[in-house]
Amino acid sequence: MSKTKLELTWIGKDKRPKPEPRILLEDPSNSYHAKHKVTDDDIFDNKLIFGDNLLALKALEQDYAGKVKCVFIDPPYNTGSAFEHYEDGLEHSIWLSLIRERLEVIRSLLKEDGWLWVTIDDNEAHYLKVLCDEVFGRANFVADISWQKAYTSNQTARHVSSTNDHILLYAKNQMATRLGKLPRTVEQKAKFKNPDSDPRGPWKSENLSAGKFYSAGQYEITGPTGKKFLPPKNRYWRCNLEQFNEWLNDGRITFGLKGDGRPMLKKYLNEMKDELTPNTWWNHEDFGSNKIASTHLKSMFSDEDNVFATPKPEQLLEKIISLSSEPGDLVLDSFAGSGTTGAVAHKMGRKWIMVELGEHCDTHIVPRLQMVIDGEDDGGVSESVDWKGGGGFRYYTLAPSLLEKDRWGNWVVNQQYNPAMLAEAICKLEGFEYDPSDSVWWQHGRSTETDFIYVTTQNLSVEQLEALSEEVGEGRSLLVCCSAFRCKADRFENLTLKKIPKMVLSRCEWGRDDYSLNVKSLPQMELPEEDPEQEDFFGDDK
Repeated sequence: MSKTKLELTWIGKDKRPKPEPRILLEDPSNSYHAKHKVTDDDIFDNKLIFGDNLLALKALEQDYAGKVKCVFIDPPYNTGSAFEHYEDGLEHSIWLSLIRERLEVIRSLLKEDGWLWVTIDDNEAHYLKVLCDEVFGRANFVADISWQKAYTSNQTARHVSSTNDHILLYAKNQMATRLGKLPRTVEQKAKFKNPDSDPRGPWKSENLSAGKFYSAGQYEITGPTGKKFLPPKNRYWRCNLEQFNEWLNDGRITFGLKGDGRPMLKKYLNEMKDELTPNTWWNHEDFGSNKIASTHLKSMFSDEDNVFATPKPEQLLEKIISLSSEPGDLVLDSFAGSGTTGAVAHKMGRKWIMVELGEHCDTHIVPRLQMVIDGEDDGGVSESVDWKGGGGFRYYTLAPSLLEKDRWGNWVVNQQYNPAMLAEAICKLEGFEYDPSDSVWWQHGRSTETDFIYVTTQNLSVEQLEALSEEVGEGRSLLVCCSAFRCKADRFENLTLKKIPKMVLSRCEWGRDDYSLNVKSLPQMELPEEDPEQEDFFGDDK
């Protein structure tokens, strides 16, 4: 009997957008760097991108595919509530479609041993879980973590007060990676005591028996008071008699303060690695809460009424980043919000990329990062990571669409594009690395050591192409992208000829600048005539 594949189905699932992979334009007036290096490990080439996050992800895809170690996203929860900084009430099917497009690009950006963390609430968590299973593969689901975002109940809640969010954790490839460990908290370390003044320091007793059968673990132990002990029923001592006597003689066995308790093994704090496997319950004491994050933001901005309602705390991002990356790794957040991910990644010595479309990119994220770089942010995790400032970031905007319609309705190259912008954009669309040569005028980019691209708005004559073919010579190939050429496309063996913009017309949705999760900017989705009231369901893949 064959297995039936189950998948999440929704209205409009088959309608796929074709976002244009734009080029990024740096805005030096918003870029910011420390006035001097604080350490030799300072990172300056971080990226803050202002613009639609799907277009931004597509802009990053070619250059950063397979290079991102950790992605954290906090997308709009689709709760139906209108938030100040974005509309968070999309129709369910549209929300799923828009999230799906972003997840697919994110997956391509992740390294083979990379990790994705997504925060969400109950409203869409279970649909998002199945959607992530489709994009990342169910085998790469790691955990659904409950984070205690609030520590008091909302007494005005209609039925149940929500005090936790979900954090869905996925690996790009579970077989190629391993999650890190968490250090012990102060409270966990305090559980180690030293009631007998053991010179090895604080210790905690550990069960000496185990449930797994061990033939050499069936013997009688005599305590200091003469009391005798056998393993508990259906259990066995975890060591043989020789090992037990070695531990006993070394003072590593305790029989309790009075000497008449069951034998236990002493585990010393200073002999144990300071690392624990994380579990799926993240309390607010260790991982922060919305309230502590709000307090931190209010300390940085004088306009307290204009601070995010539910920001993520730096303590939460510190744990996520430390578990899934190492210093120098690249961290990405395409729903930057108040900029917490970049701020924490910066303090922890990671490279970072953030994307944000709202005006708070300029009003909140930029000044927040400036304070981090200047060492003026002493809140969040600054103390725990001993942050002193340093580094920097570059601020980018998305270039306008490459193509626009002229007054007769024909697609032409956007007049805002200069020759360098055009060459970079065509390189991105054709899969070439934009790498203009200082010495060879026709080398605008390369795909290999012998394959190059040349982009021009000229109409090239046969004589010009003959001269170009001679310069390229044998053993090399050149893709020539021009407005027109006056010969057959296959006339020259070492030249491939294509016309702009005809060569790219069918590639993308030109002139569309907004794929944002904002219901006001979206076109009306048409419902199927046969069933306009259709609801989401888990159906058979026929």
